[in-house]
Amino acid sequence: MSDALRWECQPPLLTLHGDLDRETLLPVWDARKTLLAGVTRLDVSGLARVDSSGLALLVHLRQEASQQGASLTVEGITGVRPLLSAGDACTCLLYTSDAADDGES
Repeated sequence: MSDALRWECQPPLLTLHGDLDRETLLPVWDARKTLLAGVTRLDVSGLARVDSSGLALLVHLRQEASQQGASLTVEGITGVRPLLSAGDACTCLLYTSDAADDGES
């Protein structure tokens, strides 16, 4: 069961709290045009969990802002937690820029 997704919008800042997943993201998706008006910063530090659907939404919000000629900066990423649950068939690998430069994988 997902924790409810809540948000605070005080342009230029939009702050998300709770879980951002396929069960909770629909209200943000439906309100995205209104929520993005005047927003240039997206604070995700209040998110407890983000699944692949939530990550796709964040990417889409950045693309949508870009198409409107704006920049949307995502703030508050303080650590890397597992992106995908054990039941997902995909594995997510993250590389540091140093490892990528050294040709390590």
